[in-house]
Amino acid sequence: MKPPFAPEVFDALLALNNLNAAALVFTTAERFAQVLAAASHVRAAPEGRALLVALDETCSYDSPNFLWFQRRYPLFYYIDRVVVGAAARGQGLAGKLYAELEARTLTEGRQRLVCEINRVPPNPGSDAFHEWLGFAPVGEAPLSGGKVVRYWVKELNQPQSAG
Repeated sequence: MKPPFAPEVFDALLALNNLNAAALVFTTAERFAQVLAAASHVRAAPEGRALLVALDETCSYDSPNFLWFQRRYPLFYYIDRVVVGAAARGQGLAGKLYAELEARTLTEGRQRLVCEINRVPPNPGSDAFHEWLGFAPVGEAPLSGGKVVRYWVKELNQPQSAG
């Protein structure tokens, strides 16, 4: 399976993912390529400084977090991972990646963005960022290794049709 990025960008994104494994999940190159191939929306900043991976509700993905949302909500984009390198933080990259995904979500007629954020171990920066974007917690679940995640949803306003 060929990754969707040039080898040096793929390697930089994999390293970025694994440097942030406490907030994401450590992964192998093979598994990372599989996640990117399964996703319906993958965007990266130049030189692999930031990454957003999202899957719509029709995707086939074995993540327990994705499946939690798939059982409860129609018409969504699940944000599997978003990460910005330490040197690139504070430049608005995550906000730009989210704005692009939100625009696509609305264009496609989907109703919400969904994600999970670690509650244990805590990730207060991500909590604050998602609250600022308009996400709200809707549930939580324990995962293996003592990790607990909180599920978040941002309901999107659909344009009113002229009637």
